[in-house]
Amino acid sequence: MDLLGSQEWRQTTMTAVCPRAGLTERYFYESFSDRDALLPAVLDRIVSQIRDVGLHALATTDGDPYTKATAAISAFVDLLTNDPRIGRVAMLESAAADPLHARRHELLREFAQLIATHAHALHGADALSPPHDQIAGLLLTSGLAELLMAWLAGELSVSRQDIIEVAATQFAAATRRNPTSIR
Repeated sequence: MDLLGSQEWRQTTMTAVCPRAGLTERYFYESFSDRDALLPAVLDRIVSQIRDVGLHALATTDGDPYTKATAAISAFVDLLTNDPRIGRVAMLESAAADPLHARRHELLREFAQLIATHAHALHGADALSPPHDQIAGLLLTSGLAELLMAWLAGELSVSRQDIIEVAATQFAAATRRNPTSIR
């Protein structure tokens, strides 16, 4: 993660990883066939952290869907910014690295399903029904990913709070069948 999170993905080679991790090439190849097998494993580890902090925030926050979404998105943004390597790998390198493209798309769909599932728990009978819940989940997940990519790359000059407020508002509205009152 240190290499991938601090350098361009092409520089995260087996020969660069081994000395940094204190491994010989033999030990590297016992776990990974090549660099292209290593990179998704690094991404999956980070995604597991993202999932955990988001679900924990949802589970430990009381309130309406907007309040819960705010907590989950805040936890996600904090994870990405508290350790810039995590943000770089999860948002920037996952989009740039050829070996990560397919896995990134799978993960976006997994998070879309997670959003749909939690929207049903939060909104109850007012939640979108299939397939609209999946469409909203993918729209929210992909949109937030693109927004965070631009922000972390310094292409978007907005505050952390601006991102969280808009994303939480969109979550609360887009996952509800009748979004007249979202806050």
